[in-house]
Amino acid sequence: MILVVLLVIAVIIVLAIVSLYNRLVSLRVRSQNAWSDIDVQLKRRADLVPNLVSTVKGYAAHEKETLDAVTAARTKAVAAQSAGPATRAEAEAGLTNALRGLTVAVEAYPQLQAAGGFRDLQAQLASIEDAVQDSRRYYNAVVRDFNTAISTVPSNLIAGPMGYKELEFFEAAAGDRELPKVAF
Repeated sequence: MILVVLLVIAVIIVLAIVSLYNRLVSLRVRSQNAWSDIDVQLKRRADLVPNLVSTVKGYAAHEKETLDAVTAARTKAVAAQSAGPATRAEAEAGLTNALRGLTVAVEAYPQLQAAGGFRDLQAQLASIEDAVQDSRRYYNAVVRDFNTAISTVPSNLIAGPMGYKELEFFEAAAGDRELPKVAF
């Protein structure tokens, strides 16, 4: 009888360990998938930027400094594609800020704003920015769940020996938290 009780307890412990391990693996895979979603959206944005810049160049040739800043920021963002979340977030924040500068410069050209091709590109960019924001939010939620799981009992007893480490959040740069200045 005692042997049966011990066997049942051993089976329950093994099942609990397997369940915790599978949960950690599932969270890790979800975080990798979420990172991939961010990557896809950022690549879409990087691919759209040259089209946007060339469209603006036709109307605003003397805005060279702004256009050069966008091009340089895109190059930096593309170069950071294989970097971790912190480095990638910094490079993408630079591109976001450069695109904000481009938007401000475009406001001075009503004929550009009225051009159908530019409006389409601007709408695509806005859509991609929304998708990036949604992807970041999802990634950070999964990372929060994963980091919580590997830090709390009893799953930390499995995570530590298995070599699980906390993942980095994809955080906004300090400049992204500032409110835009609106002047009339």
